Amino acid sequence: MEINDKLAVLEAILFACGEPVEIYRLSQASGVDTATIPSMIKLLNDRYDEQKSALKIMRLEGSFQMCTRAEYALCIKKALDTKKSTPLSNAGMEALTIIAYNQPVSKGFVENVRGVDSSSVINNLVEKGLVEEAGRLDVPGKPIVYKTTPVFLRSFGLSSLADLPPLPDKSDTPSFFDLPSDDDNENEDKD
Repeated sequence: MEINDKLAVLEAILFACGEPVEIYRLSQASGVDTATIPSMIKLLNDRYDEQKSALKIMRLEGSFQMCTRAEYALCIKKALDTKKSTPLSNAGMEALTIIAYNQPVSKGFVENVRGVDSSSVINNLVEKGLVEEAGRLDVPGKPIVYKTTPVFLRSFGLSSLADLPPLPDKSDTPSFFDLPSDDDNENEDKD
């Protein structure tokens, strides 16, 4: 099979699936070696860029998904007449951050970090498809643990969890106890 035929097969599979497709599945279905798949996807993306296409193929950990570029989201929403999903609350973002950086974690862990009940917040994240159950801890009560999903990666434009920005260093964040002393204020008055 020629390279253009292989590219067409990969493109057809990704288009038809409409969701992330694992590299090994792409390989099995297309006959393209798993090691070659990423470079073939890059060729497709280069073509899309060259043609100023609305399409792109995103890598999501060990998978690829064909999707539209973000700049066309408004047009697509109008065409599909989709309801605007409610944005995440501050509590939702906080819980999602805790899960993303510490996964897999239990609801109890999230509640311990946040200091408040997080049942409804986690349920909302599950409903939105941003987190999912990832098993149970082997401790009394066997609590459910949660992890992020490919929807989370897509929503935040990440290829993998390794692309998460680093958390700020606590030493860089001023705390209440870092307020200027009276001596510092006196020195400012003298200037």
